[in-house]
Amino acid sequence: MDRARVPRPPVAWPGLAGVADRRFAMVVMGDVRIEVRAALPELRFTELTADRLTYAPARVLVAGTAVNLARRATAYFGRVAVVGKVGDDDFTAPIRRELRRLGVRDLLCAEPGAANAVSVMLRDRATEQGPGVRLLVAEEHAPSRRLSAADVRRAAGEIRRADVLCTDGYALLSPISAGALRLAAGIARRAGTLVVFDVVPHDVDSRLAAAELAQTLCLADVVICEVPTVARLLGRAAPGDAAGVRALLPALDGLAPGRPLWLLRYGPGSMEHAVAYRNGDLLLEYDTGYGPGVERAGFGDRLATAEIYWWLSARSGS
Repeated sequence: MDRARVPRPPVAWPGLAGVADRRFAMVVMGDVRIEVRAALPELRFTELTADRLTYAPARVLVAGTAVNLARRATAYFGRVAVVGKVGDDDFTAPIRRELRRLGVRDLLCAEPGAANAVSVMLRDRATEQGPGVRLLVAEEHAPSRRLSAADVRRAAGEIRRADVLCTDGYALLSPISAGALRLAAGIARRAGTLVVFDVVPHDVDSRLAAAELAQTLCLADVVICEVPTVARLLGRAAPGDAAGVRALLPALDGLAPGRPLWLLRYGPGSMEHAVAYRNGDLLLEYDTGYGPGVERAGFGDRLATAEIYWWLSARSGS
């Protein structure tokens, strides 16, 4: 990416509300599941000392890392597809219907006899110091952990035709889906499709060997990561300010020899500020717009899709 071609940060252009000129093709590979979300506006988790019944807003939705990103990507991209593995139960049809409603191409493989994964997300009362604490309870052995090389090969044509393939670290938590991710990245790179890797879960350094993560980082053209996570991967303390983040940047070149574009988030909520850095060059520093009163759920995906569209536009000179 040429510094001269990125005079504005992605939150200024294309912005976080989408674009009228929807173009480029994105394939998202990742988790697909059913999620129950609830907010507890009058309760803090630390106040619980016994069983409690409380009435609060709650909803059920089709979610997972792939669907969450694809949902936001439709506001920017002309074509969006999801590659993933789902179960074969009463939730399967609603999952497929939601993708159709969003205008997302369904490249899901259903595993006969398997149940779809379900997660529960609870957020407690916000305080003056920031948003409430989020508790996410997720089934570990989701069908997405069994996304296979054969499943990826069935989607190979769509990956080759895309401008960008988006992946994330949850796939690395199973050897089957890890192999599928690396195969997909290899197909993409040979075809000229750019690869984005989101370093999640944010404690991936405690769940995965550093060498295994580095193997995947080498395949990425763009890496999205929170600064505290990347600091731990480097064996350093998390920096507390912008100057500390800048001091951390040169070490990234050794962490990912492929020299990708790093899109780093930091701040009190690990979301307020961002840095775009590549191969010894600090391209941009910008505020993301996240702060008090801004809904956190989905904000990271809004920011990521705007950044990816911004990046592709800069590369194409338009």
